[in-house]
Parts: sequence; structure tokens; C-alpha cells
Amino acid sequence: MKRVKKLGRRTGMGLMAASFLAASVLSASALAAEEESEEVLVRTEAAGEGILMSTAYPGITALAGETVSFDLDFASLDGEAYDAALSVESIPEGWEGYFQGGDSQISKVHIDGESALTDSALASFSLTIPETAEEGEYAIELGADAGDGVQSALSLEVEVGQVEVGQSSFTSEYPEQQGATGTTFTFEMTLVNNKSTEQSYSLSAETPSGWQATFTPSGESTNVASLSVEAGSSQGVTVTVTPPQGVETGDYTIPCSATSAEDSLSADLQVTITGTYGVDLSTPTGNLSLDAQANREKALTLSITNTGNVDLTNLNLTSSAPTDWEVRFDESTIDTLEAGATKEITAYITPNQDAITGDYVTTITLSNDEVSDTAEFRVSVQTSTTWGVVAVCIVVVLVLALAFIFKKYGRR
Repeated sequence: MKRVKKLGRRTGMGLMAASFLAASVLSASALAAEEESEEVLVRTEAAGEGILMSTAYPGITALAGETVSFDLDFASLDGEAYDAALSVESIPEGWEGYFQGGDSQISKVHIDGESALTDSALASFSLTIPETAEEGEYAIELGADAGDGVQSALSLEVEVGQVEVGQSSFTSEYPEQQGATGTTFTFEMTLVNNKSTEQSYSLSAETPSGWQATFTPSGESTNVASLSVEAGSSQGVTVTVTPPQGVETGDYTIPCSATSAEDSLSADLQVTITGTYGVDLSTPTGNLSLDAQANREKALTLSITNTGNVDLTNLNLTSSAPTDWEVRFDESTIDTLEAGATKEITAYITPNQDAITGDYVTTITLSNDEVSDTAEFRVSVQTSTTWGVVAVCIVVVLVLALAFIFKKYGRR
């Protein structure tokens, strides 16, 4: 009986061991099969993804008639170097696109085995949207093929609109200015780029003969002929307009333009030349000195010349003389003095009756709202010589009388 029990126990343990062994074998086989399946999957995926073509902005918004550009990045995913042919797999009818590298149109790119996606694009895709394109979303498919099934595809999306949120512009807050001949005019302008890409604008101005116009970026001191403005941003520009010497009075228009590959902007600046103002106060001989006697009026002729190229109005004469002196003019206000004309006016100067012999200064000023000139006159005052003359006459009379007496009675 005991033998039967021992035999049964041994048989059960054997069966359990066999079952455990079989389960282990099956588990190992399943694990091996799973690893083999994963390895096959990895190899399969690697075989189809040897290169990758991508762009940072696969979807953009643009206007009909615009030309846009997509920067393209390339990477090797398996450490191999490739020469990949580029192609446009699909593009809307009437649209044009090409691949560009540097300044040249290209058809292939070389992808180094150690390359990775970076911020520096290896190539770009330039896309021109026809002006007749209607609003909506459009898809473009690009391809890169290195042969032996090593390929990569890239889908681009362009949303076309007909009207910009804000048009690009070239404006000045104060486009009209005026000044006299010899004035240099400065206009502060703003160049706004509302295109979807950076624009390089050429700057120019159509000036009258002899005039000059320069462009300077705001905050800088160097004159430029062109400016680059990022998409959706603006740039301040100072336009300096210099008329020639002797320019005639009048209104002058200076058309200014900022032109890029996609923009043609213009603005008119207006300059009004009001003329040259000038006046000269002197005497006909240019002599600024005179002799006078105390308490006696002395006439002085003044010469007034309009040296500018515009008429002068409301010219007033004023004076500054020593205390208790009197100065008057036969005409103290000139209503109009034409450009280049000369007018003579008489000033009357009366020194104080107590003035002693000596030199004095009298100042005469001519002015209006535009011009002013001053002349200083040296007045030499002499005291009265009446008694001196009388004394001389008495002496002469006495001498004659003595001569007569000696002649008549001298012989006796």
C-alpha cells in the first residue's frame, strides 16, 4: 500500500515538472518570436525613413499675386549620406514653384550622414500665387527621392485671401513744410511692411534740378539707398531735402518711393519756398558819422535797401539817442519796399542845448516781422562860435582904427 502511494507521488511530481518545462519552452519561444517581430518592424521602418524633409511653417496665409517662400530642412535618419532629387508632386493649376539653394535654382540636395534638423535651411521652395487665385485653402505636395526606396514627402498648405488686414505704406506725419531760401527741410517718414515676408525696399526721390534728397534710418547717421523691413513691422526714415542756393519762391513737390519685389509704395512731400528776407540800413555814401551843433537840428539822409528776393512790408524806423536829444524821420514807416529796391529817408537829429563838445552815438533801427538792421552814427557836437566871431571882428576893427590914426596923425 505504501509503495503504491509513493509511486503516485513520484508520478505527480514528474507530470508537474514536465508541464513547467513545457510552459517555459513555450514562453521562451513566444518571447523570441516577439523580439524577432519587433526587429523586423524596426528594420522595415528604418528602410522607409532614411531621410526627412520638413519646414518650420508648413501652413501660411498669403495674397493672390504674391510670391512666398518655404525654408526646407533635411536630415539623415540612419547615418547615411544621400543625394536626393527634389520634385513638386502636386500644385494647383496656374501656380508656379521651384526649389532654390543660395541664389540658384536647384533640383537636388546633398544630405550629409551626420546632418540633423537645424535652424539653418538647406534649401527653400519659392511659390508664386496667380493674381486670379480665389480665396481658399490650397495644398502643395513636395517630394525628395534618394533612390532605393529612400524617400520623404512634405505637405504644404496656403490660405489665399484677396485683401490684406493692413496695406503696406510709406507716409509722413507732416508732408508739407515751408521756409525761406537756404532752409534745409527734414521729413520724418514711416515705412510699414504688411506683407507676409521680409521686404528689401529701394528708396528714391524725384527732385527738381539742383535739389538734393537723402534717406537716413531713424536713430542712425548714415544715408542709405535701401532698407530691409521684416514682415508685419515698420521702419522710421528721415528724408532730408536741400534746395539749391537762390531757388525761386513757390511750391515744389518731391515724389518719394519705396519699391521691393512685391511692393511699390509712394508718398509726395511738399516744400514751399517763401523767399529770402534781408534789409540794409546805411547812408548813400556809406559814411556813418556827422557833425552837429548843440540845440540845432541836423539832417541825415538814410539809404534803405531790400536785399532779399521778396517784398518787405511795414518797415518801422526807431532810434536811441543820448538823453534829451531829439530824433525824428520824415517817414517813420515804409508800407512796402520791393525786392532789390532802395529808398531814401531823412532823419533829423537835434543834440541837447547843454551838450558839450565831443563825440556821441545815435542808433537807428529798421525792422519788421521778418528782418531787422541797425546802424550806429557818430555825432560830433561843436559849441557855438558866435562870440568868437564877434571878438575877431572887434580886433579887426581896432587894428584898422589904429592904422587910420597913425596914418593921419603920425606925421605931426
